[in-house]
Amino acid sequence: MIYLDNSSTTRCFPEAAKAMTELMCTDFGNPSSAHHLGVVAEKRIREAKESLASQLRCQPSELIFTSGGTESDNLAILGAARAGKRNGMHVVTTVIEHPAVLRTMEQLQDEGYDVTYLPVDKDGLVSLESVERAISEDTVLLSIMHTNNEIGSVQPIATIGALLKRKYPRTLFHVDAVQGFGKARIYPKELGVDLMSVSSHKIHGPKGVGLLYVASGKRIAPIIFGGGQQNGLRSGTENVPGIVGMALAAEKLSQDLETDRERLYSLKTGFVKELLRLENVRINGIPGMKDGRADNPEDMWQMEARISETAPHIVSASFRGVRAEVLLHALEEKGIYVSAGSACATHKPEPSRTLQAIGLKKEQLEGTLRFSFSIDTTEKELAATIKALQELLPELRRFTAK
Repeated sequence: MIYLDNSSTTRCFPEAAKAMTELMCTDFGNPSSAHHLGVVAEKRIREAKESLASQLRCQPSELIFTSGGTESDNLAILGAARAGKRNGMHVVTTVIEHPAVLRTMEQLQDEGYDVTYLPVDKDGLVSLESVERAISEDTVLLSIMHTNNEIGSVQPIATIGALLKRKYPRTLFHVDAVQGFGKARIYPKELGVDLMSVSSHKIHGPKGVGLLYVASGKRIAPIIFGGGQQNGLRSGTENVPGIVGMALAAEKLSQDLETDRERLYSLKTGFVKELLRLENVRINGIPGMKDGRADNPEDMWQMEARISETAPHIVSASFRGVRAEVLLHALEEKGIYVSAGSACATHKPEPSRTLQAIGLKKEQLEGTLRFSFSIDTTEKELAATIKALQELLPELRRFTAK
């Protein structure tokens, strides 16, 4: 099996799975209980929080555990907008955000908020100028993702954060870092970020757990009510096994992050080069390329230099003359697993907002696959994928032409 759908989910580290099994079967106490098992569970949560806080260079008290990236995004956006309602009812985001953000923005619109959706350029990047034009004294929240989950574009978060702190310090800055955390060192305080969402199952941890960073002194309103856990911001018995598993996975990734990151960039560069040797293929989300191609030595040199400005683990490729779903299942028959856009939006017929926003034409929209790597991905696996594409594309295109 060749698994190239790591932006959808990752294989759980065995160390994390083992620790979770012990917490589910042996030290299974409720962290709110006063007896020994409860004290042990509470201690494990505290240790996990301290570990994650160390990696984010923040205080443990600034972390809230959730059920995943979607809840973290919902809590950040709804919580910030509702808590800041007296200061204004204007929020700003981009057109290429994850559905967890975009659908939440639609909810705010239903509640009477004014939402501004910022465009991006052909490489999936938002401009600082458009952000500055959109923000006003009534803007209570700006939400921009760190790394796009479909094409791997990385936004200028630090520059935007500095702008907000200088000109609009009352506007809270939320960053969806689900695809960025674990692939880069992300320190929200240094980036000027007030709220940041993270998901466990994107970093080799378990599904069903995530976290939200809330900068000290910033106020958000809860969206889940109950027993008042986590200072009343997220009621419900904490998912102790999931929290511990996430912390262990994050710590393991953090140990060799720079080395793993460079290896992923090397794999990505080599894979993109081989894709561009194929006929009628364009690559999306790499700045400096002409129509997704690098057809001469100067373009190729520029592409190699600019790949480092993108996510190291995501490659978006459009295959002319073949439908993505057909190619996806043809690769699946060869034991190669990829994605047609974001797996979080599958089973929905509408085309990708991200691919539309960067200007892809209808045929390109219909023929785009995402290949996403992890630290487990090997050069041999990518070579086998290229070989499979070399065999499949001519055959599928002939079939489509008929």
